This record gives sequence, structure tokens and C-alpha cells, in this order.
Amino acid sequence: MDNLNNLMQGFADVMAPLNLLLALVGVVIGTAVGVLPGIGPAMTVALLLPITYGMEPVQAFIMFAGIFYGGMYGGSTTSILLNTPGESSSVVTAIEGNKMAKAGRAAQALATAAIGSFVAGTIGTLLLVLITPFVVDFAVSLGSPDYFALMLLSFIAVTSVLGSSRIRGFISLLLGLTIGLVGIDTVSGQQRLTLGVPQLADGIDVVVVAVGIFAVGEALWVAAHLRRKPAEVIPVGRPWMGRQDWKRSWKPWLRGTAFGFPFGALPAGGAEIPTFLSYATEKRLTKHPEQFGKGAIEGVAGPEAANNASAAGTLVPMLAIGLPTNATAAVMLAAFQSYGIQPGPLLFEREASLVWVLIASLFIGNLLLLLLNLPLAPAWAKLLQIPRPYLYAGILFFATMGAYAVNAQPLDLFILLTLGLLGFAMRRFGLPVLPLIVGVILGPRAELQGRRSLQLSGGELSGLLGGPVSYTVYTVVAVVLLWPLIRRFVVRPLRARSAA
Repeated sequence: MDNLNNLMQGFADVMAPLNLLLALVGVVIGTAVGVLPGIGPAMTVALLLPITYGMEPVQAFIMFAGIFYGGMYGGSTTSILLNTPGESSSVVTAIEGNKMAKAGRAAQALATAAIGSFVAGTIGTLLLVLITPFVVDFAVSLGSPDYFALMLLSFIAVTSVLGSSRIRGFISLLLGLTIGLVGIDTVSGQQRLTLGVPQLADGIDVVVVAVGIFAVGEALWVAAHLRRKPAEVIPVGRPWMGRQDWKRSWKPWLRGTAFGFPFGALPAGGAEIPTFLSYATEKRLTKHPEQFGKGAIEGVAGPEAANNASAAGTLVPMLAIGLPTNATAAVMLAAFQSYGIQPGPLLFEREASLVWVLIASLFIGNLLLLLLNLPLAPAWAKLLQIPRPYLYAGILFFATMGAYAVNAQPLDLFILLTLGLLGFAMRRFGLPVLPLIVGVILGPRAELQGRRSLQLSGGELSGLLGGPVSYTVYTVVAVVLLWPLIRRFVVRPLRARSAA
């Protein structure tokens, strides 16, 4: 009941005229930037994060909620109209969505994506309200060894499970941990990796890292592969769905939500797995199998719902424990830290009003997103016709202004360019970006919890072993690391014997 009262108070705060306007602006800007080709929600949030500076935290997070869901929806538009997914979780939407568009059903594809996003986002946010307090109660009981073990699991998960190559994932994580070490050691007071530059004593701001790696790195990458003529955009009218489309879409929306939310809340979840599971499920359950691969509406409705439900799920561990499970959640965690707010179990005690305003804003932003995107889809389609040189010149301009606004130091611009070149190199050599961002954010916190555990045990390694939680987590870590050997020497021989 207390949570419901807190949520109602959050709605009361959001419904103020100025706050509603900020939510509307966040949705419009988030969708407009998210629609642009090659820009996923993580890059959208990173690029627009600096515009919330100077606002009160409550107003900033109201706007941020709109940017978050708006950026999530924008990727589906490029996938359907351009066959250009803004992120890996939108790949499945492009499979059937672009086929529908080429068959003259772009309006129906955009409509089922928009309504599916609304349904999944609403249910996911409702589950966030119901589940997060229980996760908080669990997190309060954890000690430093347990937190260190969970962060270690997060490191292993984003490098070993989500990436295509473990080696590349660990290289990216190492780069992130190294960047996170820059600054003053909180225990000894000595400077680390500052190269004698006084401005680096406070470390490299996470916002600068996120904008440099995502926005500048992506802009340089696209510029290196620039095509001078704009991509062919399939024209679209106002999205609408016929009776048969509704009949074929509502069950995939619910099934996609059921797939997406649990995976989003897992440390090794992400949106890629549930979107593919949703697509495979709809392909198996459909009464129109001949349409799959040629533009089946179920293949858009289910994966898009799974994608948005997963986005809501990522907020559970991010708010309750302070663990980001994907790049977008990592950038949102950076937003909290930029206001001096530390997500975790104490967040609901120290910043309760802010958290419930954010959750209420997700509901409002999700509704505004639906009301805006159905009539404005033709306008978003026209944004896709912006010539790429102008588009990415604008991105670089806003990224530079945003990074400079963080500390108003010219050094940040040099760091931004250096990180942008690093982001470009990572894309060139196939290094995933998420482990780096997670390493920058969680690295210092993992070091703090690990050293605190060792100090309490007098330097004994046994201090890293807390209670049942840490034992369970370390077991999972060992299985994940040793899985290639287990699969080769245990699973395959067992399958061979059963086949014989």
C-alpha cells in the first residue's frame, strides 16, 4: 500500500503543467534522435544527457524518462523503413518489418510496433513497481562480499555471455576498468594514471566517456563508411491497423512482454535473447507460417514488445542494486551519478520521491509516446532523409557542447576526441562497447567493496566470501567461465552416447 501511495504522489508531481511539458519534450526529442539511422537508445540517452544539466533532479528525470522510452521506440522506425536497426535488439524487428514496408504495409508495421511498445512498456513498468521493493529488501541484507561478487558476475556476464568473442569482451572490460582507475585513490589518497594533469585528479566524468564512446565513436565510424546519397525511405501514411491485424498482434504483444521483462532484469539478460525467442515462438505458433520471411505482422509485434519490456526490466537491478545490465541502463546510471545520487538499496530511502517520480514519468512518457507516434510517423520518416554529412556533423556539435557543459574545461574536449577515436577503433576491431561502459561505472565501486571486504578480514582472501549469496554467485561465475570446457568434455560426449 505504501508503494501505491508513493506512486500516486509521483503522478501528482509529474502532472504539474511544467513537468508534463518536460515529459512531452523528452518524448519528442528522444524519438526524433532515436529515429535517426544508426543511433540506438544508448547513444540517444548519452547524447541528450547533457541537456538535462542545470535542471532540478526531479525535472531532469521526468524529461529523462521520456528520452529513454522515446529512444527505445525510435529504433523500430529505422528498422522498418530503412532496414537499418539502431541496435542489435532491433535486428529481429527489421526481418519482418522491412518486408511489410516493401509490401506496402509500412503503416501497419509502425502501428503494431508503437502499440506493442506501449503495451509492453506499461506492463513492464507496472512489474517494476511491484518487484523492485522486494529486490530492495533483498539488497539491504547484502554485505560487501556479496556486492563484490554480484559486480564480478556483472563483469563476467557482459563480457562472456553477450559478446561474440570472450577475448574481445575482456579487452573492452579492461579498457573500461583502466579508465575508471584514473583519479585519486580513495584509500591511500595517491593519484593514479593522471599523468601529472591536475584536472584528472577527480577522474574522467562518466558522461564524457559515454558521449565519447557512443556518439563521437559512432559518428566517426559512420563517416568512414559514408554514402553520399540518402538512403531510400519507404513512404508511410498515418499508422493504422485493421481488425485482422489486431487479432494477430495482441497475443504476440503479451508473449513478447513475458519474454522481455525477466531477461531485462537478469545480469546476463539483455534484449537480444528475448527478441529472438519471441520471433521463434511466433513463427512456431502462427496460423500463417507462409508469411514469415515475407512480412508477418506477428514477427514485428512480438519482438518489439519483448524489446520494450526488456528495457523496463533493466531498471530493476539498476535502481535496486545499482547494476546496469545493458548500455542504456549504464548511461542512465551515469545520469544518477552526475547528480550525486547513487542507485542501490538505500536509494528508495534517501531519494524516494525522485524514484517514484521517475517511475510515474515512465507511465506518462509511455502514453505520450503512443499518442505522438501514431499521428507523427510520417514526420519521423522525413527525418530519415537528412543527408548523412549534415546529420553526423550535428551529432558531433551537440556531443562537443554537451561534454564541455559537464565541467566547462577545455581538457574535456581533448578527452572526448580521444575517447571518440577509441570508440571508432573498438568498432573497427569488433570490440563490444558495453563492457567498457560497465567497467568505467562499476570498476571503482567493485574496488571499494572488494577492499572493504579485505580490510574487514585483515587481508585474508576468505573475506571475499560472505554468505550464501556470494557462494551462489561465484558458482555461477565458475560455470560461465568454464562452460566451453564443460560443453566440450561433458555435454558433447553425453549427447554422443545418447545418440548412439
